[in-house]
Amino acid sequence: MPRPLPRRVAPLVLLGACLLGGCSFLAPPAQPRGDRIDADQFKQLVTGVSTQADATALLGSPTAKGTFDQNTWIYISEMTRPVVGGTLTVLSQNVVELRFDDRGVLRGVQKLDKANALSATMVARTTPAPGTEASVLQQLFGNVGRFTPGGVNAGPAPAGGAQVK
Repeated sequence: MPRPLPRRVAPLVLLGACLLGGCSFLAPPAQPRGDRIDADQFKQLVTGVSTQADATALLGSPTAKGTFDQNTWIYISEMTRPVVGGTLTVLSQNVVELRFDDRGVLRGVQKLDKANALSATMVARTTPAPGTEASVLQQLFGNVGRFTPGGVNAGPAPAGGAQVK
């Protein structure tokens, strides 16, 4: 038969469990971003029949258009949650791409999600700038002895400390 917890330990364990369990309540709520497309609205678009005007009426204006093809419309939505440091973590991401022909009739639809996303890595290289080859000490003490005591127009100082009249 298991021994019961001492009277002093049980309240501490209960308090600790409540404090840890309450941490999830302090998390900020998920935030929708972008053009969220409802499935019912999306089903109303018919390939070969629907036009750009129909897509705009149902879904609104696109998040982006193709860089080299203005007949490609892209609707992007995601659910994010703030994390430590003010950055956002992406919980889910949905991208819908509508392709229209030159007459504005819908010719293709493609759905993408977070699994289709490609990660972009940062390049650690730096671009050298001219004039930055000197070290900190060279920059601090590099001008010592370059200037004459009388200023720019004074010329070289006389030898032996004699003064010129």
